[in-house]
Amino acid sequence: MNQLAFDFSPGPAEAAAAVETPVAQSAGTDRRRLRGAMAYQAGASAEMRISTDYERRGFPVVQQRWRGKRGEIDLIAQDGDGLVFIEVKQSKTFDRAAAHLTAAQMRRIYASAEEYLGRMPRGSLTKVRFDVALVNGQGETRIIEIAFGLD
Repeated sequence: MNQLAFDFSPGPAEAAAAVETPVAQSAGTDRRRLRGAMAYQAGASAEMRISTDYERRGFPVVQQRWRGKRGEIDLIAQDGDGLVFIEVKQSKTFDRAAAHLTAAQMRRIYASAEEYLGRMPRGSLTKVRFDVALVNGQGETRIIEIAFGLD
């Protein structure tokens, strides 16, 4: 009686697919990482530009990228005995940058500001305002003071 031999190794097509799939996934992952790194750097650059602008206008920046349990605040500046919570948005145009600020983000900023104020001596009695700083693709800036507030 003859015994049949089975070859379970992948054929040429399966072998090629097995080799290409990780490379393709790796390339996609690398592109996402690169885009993420570029977005992070663009955001950091925009925040630095806005921080410098506030400092120049007499509002010392006391915190950058402050992170609490409820979220992150891009910049916090001193305004006399009060504070300015600043959300920085960067995009190709000012309109597109402004459109990136959602109601959910504003709620997180409020909650984070409340958490931050809880650590301050005057707490919620501290005078505050919420600004939005926009940076367009040419690096130009636009500051919107009192851009939003508590309802």
